[in-house]
Amino acid sequence: MKIDNRLQKLRQRLSEEDIEAIFISQPENRHYLSGFDGSAGFLLITPQKSTLATDFRYIEQAKGQAPDYEIFQISGNMVNWFPELVAGLGRLGFEAGHITFAMYRQLTDILNKAQSQLKLIPTDGLVESLRAIKEPEEIELITKAVAISDNAIDHVHNIIHIGMSEKELAWEIEKFMRENGSESIPFDIIVASGPNSALPHAQPSSRAICSGEPILIDIGARVGGYSSDLSRTICLGVPDDIFNKVYNTVLGAQLAALAIISEGMTGGQIDNVARTVIQEAGYGEAFGHSLGHGVGLAPHEQPRLSPNSPEYFVDGMVFTVEPGIYLSGWGGVRIEDLAVMENGKPRVISQARKVGNDK
Repeated sequence: MKIDNRLQKLRQRLSEEDIEAIFISQPENRHYLSGFDGSAGFLLITPQKSTLATDFRYIEQAKGQAPDYEIFQISGNMVNWFPELVAGLGRLGFEAGHITFAMYRQLTDILNKAQSQLKLIPTDGLVESLRAIKEPEEIELITKAVAISDNAIDHVHNIIHIGMSEKELAWEIEKFMRENGSESIPFDIIVASGPNSALPHAQPSSRAICSGEPILIDIGARVGGYSSDLSRTICLGVPDDIFNKVYNTVLGAQLAALAIISEGMTGGQIDNVARTVIQEAGYGEAFGHSLGHGVGLAPHEQPRLSPNSPEYFVDGMVFTVEPGIYLSGWGGVRIEDLAVMENGKPRVISQARKVGNDK
């Protein structure tokens, strides 16, 4: 990881915002800026120094994963160590999107009791916007995660059968991915059959899979901390006319979006292309979520492909394209692939086959 380069970019942004230093609490941002992936700790980034504050449990891990950082051991309540950590600073940025109001009030009380002149400055998305543009090493890790989820879908086609429960299939998928190189999965697997697939974020149930109905599967693997995200919808047996129409509409919307995406377009413009295809087919109200999102250290991050997204798409961004149609009482169809912007156009990374009727 190019930690020095990332810190240099962050320090430049802090200078532009007239912020002397920043207190990093968000776990993925902490990992991105330091390499440390322990579950507890904070970063303090100043113009001259980088400090990783963590407790006794993670000191050795921090030394190994963040060799360029000064390690600051913490213990007990923040009142015991926070004033020492930030001593001498005047304007300290904090991650407003991550720190709770309760923690902000706690920090303010600590500084007041210490009679500190430090001013807390809210920041929004400074590190996340850096993370949106992936380095080649990051894309390589995402591609490895994608290969695992692609292979998991192939495995699904080999084992799925009528009468199998949603929970049983979800477990078989997770087991396969873990046995084939995935770290802990980045989000709960979705297996939703029949009417359950009308719920975009359905949880696997004991419901048995039946013939002729939609089976929506949404999975992700993780390699080196980086995620994949993949959705396929299949049908065992003979699909009905609704399935064929809905499936072809969703696939057409996805292909239309992928064909039009180019550098300089906004997430809102891209979303509109797919949404128009679905609206013209008469299913506009059944597509209730955004077209896609960035993927990296977090399974959902910048950029956003949503109706009002102003973010411009540039090379290095990795994102999903996942239109869907959900009909209450019948079911739903979602098709999701992961793409990376290269030379001004998207390159689809995921290769799992797209087929509505499986057997």
